[in-house]
Amino acid sequence: MVERELAIQGTEAQPIQTDVVIIGGGLAGASAATALFRQGYDVTLISSHDRHPPDFRAEKVAQTQMDLFERIGLGDVVRAEVTAFDGVWLYRFGRFERTTTREYGGDYSDLVNTLRRAIPSGVRSLVGRVDDIATSENLQDVTLSDGRKFTARLLIVATGLGDTIRKKLGIERDIISPQHSLCCGFDLVQPPSHFPFPSLVWNGAKFNDRVSYLTLFPIGDKIRANFFVYRKSSEEWTRSFRDQPEQGLRALMPGLEKTFGELTITGPVIARPIDLVQVRNHKQDGVVLIGDAFCVVCPITGTGIEKALTDVDRLCNTYIPRWFKSAGMSKAKIGEFYADPVKTARDASAMKMSFNAKKIKTDLGMRWKLRRLRSNTLGRARYVVRATVKQLRSPAPK
Repeated sequence: MVERELAIQGTEAQPIQTDVVIIGGGLAGASAATALFRQGYDVTLISSHDRHPPDFRAEKVAQTQMDLFERIGLGDVVRAEVTAFDGVWLYRFGRFERTTTREYGGDYSDLVNTLRRAIPSGVRSLVGRVDDIATSENLQDVTLSDGRKFTARLLIVATGLGDTIRKKLGIERDIISPQHSLCCGFDLVQPPSHFPFPSLVWNGAKFNDRVSYLTLFPIGDKIRANFFVYRKSSEEWTRSFRDQPEQGLRALMPGLEKTFGELTITGPVIARPIDLVQVRNHKQDGVVLIGDAFCVVCPITGTGIEKALTDVDRLCNTYIPRWFKSAGMSKAKIGEFYADPVKTARDASAMKMSFNAKKIKTDLGMRWKLRRLRSNTLGRARYVVRATVKQLRSPAPK
C-alpha cells in the first residue's frame, strides 16, 4: 500500500479534516475505503502494515460473495486475482453429487493486497499505529503514535481479530466458543489436471471422527486443500497431522485415494484454531464496527467473506449516505446499522450454522442423535430416488 500523505501533515497543530477514518486495511477496510471514495467522501485509511502479511483465511469465494464485490464496485479487481472454477463434486453418503455453480480460489493475503492496490489515489492511505481515540456525537479524533492527527465525522473499525482498537474504545470481546474448530491448509503436488473434478468437497463419514470436510480446489496452477476438523490446537492429533498429513488423511478418508489415486502434500501444513467471538458495548457515538471486528464465525460455514461484505455494502451504500444528510453521529444513528435486517439475518445465520455444523458431528444429546439419523436417512433416500428416476428415464434396451 502506497502511503499518500506526508508525515509532517496531521500534526497536533493542524489535524487533518476528513469525512471518514477507517482503521484496518484488511478485506473489509480496503473495500469500504474504495466504496466510500467512489461516492464522494473524503476517506482516510489507517493500516498497521504497508502490505497485508501472510494470513491463512477465506481461500474460497462463492458466487454470492463475488456478487457483493460487484455491488461495491470491485468485481473486476477480484476476478483478476482469483482462479475461477465451475462446479463442485460433493461426496457424502458414499456417493457424489455434482453441481455447476461457479466459485473462485485465491490466497487471502494476495486478495487483500490486490484490493489495497485498487484503492483510488484520492483516498488518504497511510501506515501507522493508533495511539489515542476520542469519540463523540459530532466528531471523532484519531491520533497516531508519530503525532499525526485526524478529525472525522465517522470512525469505522475494521481491524479483524485485533483487540487493541476495541480496547481503546471500551468495547468488550466475548469468546462464546473457544477453539470451536481447527482449519488446516496445505498444497498438493498433483496439479489440477490430475483430477477429474473442478473442485471437491469430501465430507467426514463417521460421527466420532470429528471431521467436517476436506475441500480441494485450484489456485492458479496448484491444488489447494482446506481441511476442517473439530479439534484443538493443543491435541496430539494436531501435531501428528502437521507432521504426517498424508497418513492422517488416509486414516480418516480411506476412500479418497481409492477414488483419485495417491495424494502427495507439499510444503507446510498450517493449522489455525478458530474462536467464535461477539462484542459488547459497541453501540457508541461516532464509531461503527464491521467484519470480524464485530463478530467471528466458523469458516466451515463458508460465510466469513459474505458477512464482511454484507457489512460493507449495507454501511456504505445505505446508512452512511443517510447519516451524512444530517448533523451528528449519535449512537442512535449507529444503532440503525447494527439493527439492519439484512445484516442481522446474515450474522445470525452464520453463527447458527457455526454451532449446528459442530453439534451434528460431536453432540451426544438425543436431539442431535435424532438429527443425525434423520440426515443420514433422508440423504441416502434422496440418492436412491434420483438413481431410480434416472433409470426410469433411460431408454429401454433394444
